[in-house]
Amino acid sequence: MSIQKNWISFFYNSATGSKKLRTLLTPVGLLIFGTFVSLFVLAAIYCDNILNLPKLSLGIWSLIISILLSVFGLFYIIWSIIHFLKVKGTPVPLNPPPELVCVGPYAYTRNPMLTGVFSLFFGIGFWIGSFSLILIFTPIFILLNTLELKKIEEPELEKRLGEDYVIYKKQTPMFFPRL
Repeated sequence: MSIQKNWISFFYNSATGSKKLRTLLTPVGLLIFGTFVSLFVLAAIYCDNILNLPKLSLGIWSLIISILLSVFGLFYIIWSIIHFLKVKGTPVPLNPPPELVCVGPYAYTRNPMLTGVFSLFFGIGFWIGSFSLILIFTPIFILLNTLELKKIEEPELEKRLGEDYVIYKKQTPMFFPRL
C-alpha cells in the first residue's frame, strides 16, 4: 500500500473510530499543527536575520494591514471552529465532525480555518515586517496545505462522506470565496 493510501486510511480509521480514541488524538493533532505553524513563523524570522533582509516598513500602513488581516484571520478561524463544535467535531482531522458542514464559513470555502490561518500569517508578516514570511514562507505553507488536502484529506472526506462531499467540493472553492 502506498504512503498516501496509508495516511488516508489512518485519518479515515481515526475519524470513524471510537470517541475515546478521537478525544485522545485531538490534542496531539492540535500540538502538531501548532508546532508546524510556529516553525514556519520562526523559520521566516531566522531567514530574514540570516539573509540580513531589511524590515518591511510601510509606516502606519503596515500596522493597519496587519490588524485587518489578523482580525479577519482570527474571525474566520473562530467562526469555523464554532460550526464544527456545533455538530460535535473539532478542527483536527483526527476528530472531525461526523457530518458534512456546509453552513457558515463553509458555505463560502471548503477550508475556512486555513483561509484564516493564511490571513493571520500575512498579518503577522506585516506586523513584524518580515519579507520572507510574506513572500516565501506563507506561500510555501499554502502550497504544502493544498497538497496535503488534495492528496490526503479530500480523498478521506470522499470516502467517509460520500457523494455529498463530492458535490460540495465541486460547488465550493477550496480557500478563497468567489466574489
